[in-house]
Amino acid sequence: MPAIGKWFIEQFTLLTMDIKITDYIEIVLLAVLIYYVLVWIQRTKAWSLLKGVAIILVFYLIVVVCEFDTIEMMLKQFANAGLVAVMIIFQPELRRVLETLGENDFLKKWFPLDGGKEQGERFSNETVDAIVDAAFELGQNKTGALIVIEQNLTLDDFVKTGIAMDAIVSMPLLIQIFEHNTPLHDGAVIIRGDRILAATCYLPLSKNNQISKALGTRHRAGIGISEVTDSITIIASEETGSVSLAVGGQLFADIDRSSLQSKLNFIRKKSIDVKRFRLWKKGKEKRNEKNTDQ
Repeated sequence: MPAIGKWFIEQFTLLTMDIKITDYIEIVLLAVLIYYVLVWIQRTKAWSLLKGVAIILVFYLIVVVCEFDTIEMMLKQFANAGLVAVMIIFQPELRRVLETLGENDFLKKWFPLDGGKEQGERFSNETVDAIVDAAFELGQNKTGALIVIEQNLTLDDFVKTGIAMDAIVSMPLLIQIFEHNTPLHDGAVIIRGDRILAATCYLPLSKNNQISKALGTRHRAGIGISEVTDSITIIASEETGSVSLAVGGQLFADIDRSSLQSKLNFIRKKSIDVKRFRLWKKGKEKRNEKNTDQ
């Protein structure tokens, strides 16, 4: 064996002898962490920021090599303030990441901060029927509507933007609220349990550039509230009369009555997340394709 080959083997042997099992675990954990950070960056506007940071780093290397001392000092000062600026700019995304960690089923299993108590029903069958009937009645009449249903995260901040009601959920009341030319028709209704907390509530508009340009402000608001909370939003379109659902930043357009009914019955005792909706949507598309082929 050539001398260079023996040298590489000796160096590799010495290196591996110093590695402990904890080092391997640390490498795996760091790899997983970096992967999820990159995935998060790519899914948010942080991707553009990362490309900007890369350009600045290349510029900084050129400055160091060329010994531009004044520019180097200015860049260092900018870096100190830049970290704080990043935290401010991406406050909504960072908040959502922390909320997602808190909502994780694995963490809840090992750290049951609620004392491990089984959650009771969020609302009754009558409430489900009232919401579904109202949504499709409004859609049929082409009356726009936004109905937000609270899950685990409180919506008090958004309730304060509207007019307090504290009324029992009913189909006639929901239809009356969204009737054209009435004082409460503009904005969203927020429901907690069997009661309507408030009407005419303002919701944050989604800033997702991937959303179809054909969707109006109502749909963007429905998606926007689902991006910053775990709420479920039912949207009746004024233009097409279709009923859509927004959850986890995803819009599931033109759903049928039975699907909406089953989803609301599901969340009576258990929180629903976007992964379940994606599976449901894929299954529905496959069934539709199969029926079309037949």
